[in-house]
Amino acid sequence: MNLFLTQLQSKILVFDGAMGVSLQNQNLSADDFGGKEYEGCNEYLLVSKPSAVEKVHEGFLSIGCDVIETDTFGGASIVLAEYNLQERAYELNFKSAQLAKRMANDFSTKEKPRFVAGSIGPTTKLPSLGHITFREMQQSFYEQTAGLIEGGVDVLCVETCQDILQTKSALAAIYDYFLEKKIRIPVIVSVTIETMGTMLMGTEISAALTAIEPYDIVDVIGMNCATGPKEMEENVRYLCQNSPKHIFVMPNAGLPENVDGKACYHLSPDELEHWMKHFVNDLGVNIIGGCCGTTPEHISKLVKVAEEFNNSYELRVTSSETRNQKLATRKFSYTPSCSSTYSSQTLRVEPAPLLVGERCNANGSKKFRELLLEENYDAMVQMAKEQVQEGAHVLDVCVAYVGRDEVRDMREVMKRFNTQVTIPMMIDSTETNVIEEALQHCAGRAIINSINLEDGEERMAHVLPLCKKYGAAVVALTIDEKGMAKSAQSKFEIAKRIRDLAVDKYGMRDEDLIFDTLTFTLGSGDEEFRKSAMATIDAIRLIKQAYPKCYTSLGVSNVSFGLNAHLRHVLNSVFLHYAIEAGLDMAIVHASKIMPLYKIEEKGRELCKELIFDERQYEEVVA
Repeated sequence: MNLFLTQLQSKILVFDGAMGVSLQNQNLSADDFGGKEYEGCNEYLLVSKPSAVEKVHEGFLSIGCDVIETDTFGGASIVLAEYNLQERAYELNFKSAQLAKRMANDFSTKEKPRFVAGSIGPTTKLPSLGHITFREMQQSFYEQTAGLIEGGVDVLCVETCQDILQTKSALAAIYDYFLEKKIRIPVIVSVTIETMGTMLMGTEISAALTAIEPYDIVDVIGMNCATGPKEMEENVRYLCQNSPKHIFVMPNAGLPENVDGKACYHLSPDELEHWMKHFVNDLGVNIIGGCCGTTPEHISKLVKVAEEFNNSYELRVTSSETRNQKLATRKFSYTPSCSSTYSSQTLRVEPAPLLVGERCNANGSKKFRELLLEENYDAMVQMAKEQVQEGAHVLDVCVAYVGRDEVRDMREVMKRFNTQVTIPMMIDSTETNVIEEALQHCAGRAIINSINLEDGEERMAHVLPLCKKYGAAVVALTIDEKGMAKSAQSKFEIAKRIRDLAVDKYGMRDEDLIFDTLTFTLGSGDEEFRKSAMATIDAIRLIKQAYPKCYTSLGVSNVSFGLNAHLRHVLNSVFLHYAIEAGLDMAIVHASKIMPLYKIEEKGRELCKELIFDERQYEEVVA
């Protein structure tokens, strides 16, 4: 196992403090920065005065911290372009990693190894607001990642995240680098919660965790910057109680105060020690350190906190346990979820089902299709908001229409829905490039609709890598090379085949998979489909029994296709009731058209039940 992760399993690790403050305290001149045009560019000190950076690293290593961060917080080409240094991004990140690694090696011993974390800051642009495209940001982060890893860092730290879409672009870059170079090092993601209680874009801590947790390249999640430890407490508590990953906390030295145009931090080393001892001992934080305003004096107190905990730590699990030792001391309960930019939604609700709004679908909604043809995006957003008001938990989004550019349409719709719609998205398309375009405009954790085995593994081979790269869940239809499964057993067998391939070959988890056992209409009079509703319900039961961590979904309104509006509402509602009894988790429906059973008169309920379970009785007609 990686040495950093091995150390993290059995001890509290301590990061260093503020690079910026430590450099400012050296009273560097414009000449030290290489000239007035580079003044303030800390990253260029790796060229103009590396001794200044060495002095910072030495100050923190000498007091006992375990991890130092590279001087690359603003090392992405996006930021370096402000100094006309964008072409030197790889070089500066490489040099910074090399210097930090040399310093860490000088202080490392077998008993106390020292590590280097490659700092990847948020840049100065927010992709959710259209400041930059996802692809442009990803390319910049890829270049930075390459420089840091090839320069020798032990871990990557994507920190001070303000926009989850920015975070996902960094993770996409890291994912691509790992895949292409066949390499893997630990990754930390650290979000910044502002004083108003959310990230800068309005993202709650639960939504941030939901979006980041599915990435198996991420080993640690946490918080840094913006506030002091006191203001972080409730969000740190939430992470410790809900995250299955290690927890990282690096607060500022209190809230900054503007004094003569400079940010001043007033939290004392002793106060920081008090709070971090609470985070470690009471909440279960695994990595501690300091952000803005923290000095070697602050970090020396954190080294003391870690040493006291590590020296008193007793092994609580046997070596054969699969859970690591630190997590064994922290009680947490993670619930698989999806999320929007703003909030998180569990994939299973009580009472069931989770309702997926079906009206933002150009194939199923005449109104939405007309608005798409008019390119009336404001009205499309309003349709989405109406479904939220009607009770939808998730929004199905499909813009496929013959003769139109589906990639462009998806881009225009999703970039608006990402910031203006508060519930998560289900991306509904048969085209891989359309799905990826949508994922690059969706800050939250999305659901992809869908995969199947109609052409063997071909669709899975295209879609599931996107799920891994962007942290999405996926709907799987019970269709194989023979077509749509009709019997309960054939539906289950296809679901089993998809599940085994998705988990064993493509690295998905059971909780990432949502099975749709397909709904056929009962209104056609076709003898072939007399038992189709019953088979659909029975298949749900079989899947839930075999794979309790997987989810199930149905496009409920298909069951009543061809009937009049009132009959459709009644049949849909009764069918949904029995599907839920069998274990259905999600339903793609027009939420306002579903009726509680008690509102349906008894005769109507019974007739629908007979239709669904093929219990109809016919009187003999005598000629």
